Amino acid sequence: MNETILTTKSIVKHFAGVTALNDVSVDLRHGEILSICGENGAGKSTLMKILAGDHPHGSYEGEILIDGQKQRFVNTAAAEHAGIAMIYQEISVELDLSVAENILLGILPLNRAGLVDWKQARMAATEALARLKLTLDVNILARNLSASVQQLVCIARALVRNPKILILDEPTAALTEAETENLMQVILKLREGGISCIYISHKLDEVFRISDRLVTMRDGKVVATYERAAIRADRVIEDMIGRKLEAMYPDMSGRALQDEVLRIEHFCVQHPSSAVKHIIEDISFSLRRGEVLGLAGLVGSGRSELLRAVFGALPKLGGRVFIDGREVHITSPASAIRHGLGLLTEERKKDGIISTMNIGENMTLSIFGKISRHGLFDRKLEAAAVSRYFKSLAIKAPSHRTAVTSLSGGNQQKVVLAKSLMTDMKVLFLDEPTRGIDVGAKSEIYKIIKELADGGLSIVMISSEYPELLAMCDRFVVIGNGRIVGEMAKAEATESRLIKLASMVE
Repeated sequence: MNETILTTKSIVKHFAGVTALNDVSVDLRHGEILSICGENGAGKSTLMKILAGDHPHGSYEGEILIDGQKQRFVNTAAAEHAGIAMIYQEISVELDLSVAENILLGILPLNRAGLVDWKQARMAATEALARLKLTLDVNILARNLSASVQQLVCIARALVRNPKILILDEPTAALTEAETENLMQVILKLREGGISCIYISHKLDEVFRISDRLVTMRDGKVVATYERAAIRADRVIEDMIGRKLEAMYPDMSGRALQDEVLRIEHFCVQHPSSAVKHIIEDISFSLRRGEVLGLAGLVGSGRSELLRAVFGALPKLGGRVFIDGREVHITSPASAIRHGLGLLTEERKKDGIISTMNIGENMTLSIFGKISRHGLFDRKLEAAAVSRYFKSLAIKAPSHRTAVTSLSGGNQQKVVLAKSLMTDMKVLFLDEPTRGIDVGAKSEIYKIIKELADGGLSIVMISSEYPELLAMCDRFVVIGNGRIVGEMAKAEATESRLIKLASMVE
């Protein structure tokens, strides 16, 4: 365990004048799990991309050594050849290739005639999936898989290459609780087999559970390194954000909930991948002004599809929507916005932002008509509209002209939130509002949610993190098998009760 397999020495990396990594030195031991923690933008992923060959030798300063030998990776293939495999935060599959082709991408076995040996390929892919305790038809196209299964295919792709060093960057972001637990066991077995792992996750409970050592980073620098016995949550969080975090969650008590603002009745939504199944079957609930309602349930229970259907982003098979006691007919997201609904999407990079636009342009997408004169876009009106939310949401960027893709995950989430807040909104749907963002940014998002609720905005919140849901919500509706399986007030809700209800099978 004490012998070093990988060392980075004084790594420095710049992007367009910004220092992403500043004199970063880290070592990884044989057969250990080393976790690296830090806020979005701390430099973790940049360092991992250097190790994986995404940022080639010559684009950074410093040295990489494996087993004491200097490495100069010109591309990802060179890093792979040296024994490094990386599982990226963003799911990376070729949608129109089969599962087997994705797992063996670039290393498909050949027969004596030089043709692909499909029998051997299918066997190798099946064996790789078996290491993850996943039984899957390796002939089906990747596009037919859920996001969580696609991520498992990416992990199988890394394992089939038998790496000496495995880098996992937010590997559980798209996984269910059961899949996450399974992956934890796989990683522990890999360690027993002598594979060294670098683990990055914003889910600190995972990090504390699995780490042999832990490195904290902030502003592109290494702040501290802890052996397992010295790891303490308060010290790690303080390292990451540069200050003591007084309280993760704000006090949500003491708010007087007002009259009903939203009611949905008998919603039915077709399953997105089956014409003969319903993912939502006859769901009704109401929401009061200033209330934060939690939608609890397992991944795949239909929570997201329900909110998207109410918002007009998915077709519904049946259901009625009432706002302030009056029935409204929502046929599209544009009509939902006109009626005072907002949606913070689960997939912010896919559905929330436009990567080619800057911060201000993304923020004002929802009010384009209001900042135009005679059909022409008015930059002065845009700047005035953006200024308020740029300051109030404390978006960390030089200006609203900054490219949105240069922001950390938490700041991108604030931009998506600002886009909704700029409309005359009565109800806000939050779908996994803190997924993929660091602990400091989470705390900021929680404070914003409290301020919005205190101001009378009604919120429906989906989260797969039960402590978050319990801390932020006034009431809970639990969905299972496309139906409501339970409702409870904050005073009677516990994590075990919510999970038990969500796990009920008819």
